Amino acid sequence: MKFYLSSYKLGNQTEKLKQLIPHNKIGYIPNARDYSTADPERRKESVEANIQSLKELGIECELLDLKDYFSNPESLKEKLQALGAVFIGGGNVFVLRQAMKLSGFDKIMKEFKDSTDFLYAGYSAAGCVLSPKLDAYQIVDDATDTPYPQSKEVIWEGLGLIEYAFLPHYDSNHPESEAIDKELEYCKQNNIPYKTLRDGEVIIIE
Repeated sequence: MKFYLSSYKLGNQTEKLKQLIPHNKIGYIPNARDYSTADPERRKESVEANIQSLKELGIECELLDLKDYFSNPESLKEKLQALGAVFIGGGNVFVLRQAMKLSGFDKIMKEFKDSTDFLYAGYSAAGCVLSPKLDAYQIVDDATDTPYPQSKEVIWEGLGLIEYAFLPHYDSNHPESEAIDKELEYCKQNNIPYKTLRDGEVIIIE
């Protein structure tokens, strides 16, 4: 599996992003913005803006809401195989993790780990959820927010597809930048490997 992990939005390597997408189509996953305090109108605007940004690159993009696949991982796997790529927007890491578990997305990604023709892309929470553990992220995100009636479990285990804590918005003009400094200190104090990204920067793994 290939990864395109941005600190914020599409990042500064959009030409590379286009090259990494195997079939020039991508599914946009909005579930990090399912947190309980999200304003529905702002959520809608954010999702539409992110999808439009991908379309402006010439990429065929469709909404892929994991809620539509809760308890139906077989259908989700078929959809992901047909798409060949996902782009996941930012929001609450813990809520995104819950949606991934309820839909079976987490297990599917682990199955796809050794695939050379699938792209996992996204920004902020999309990179964070790949870490082995999510405890550092409770400094920024509400870990206790469980918006889905299907489960009220707080999940502290990440997908483990990267070996470090992904710390976006570091030293950036972003409202969470100050809190990211606290996450960085948490990682240092607890001997957690980490990588910081300023907004605009991207980690690419091929």
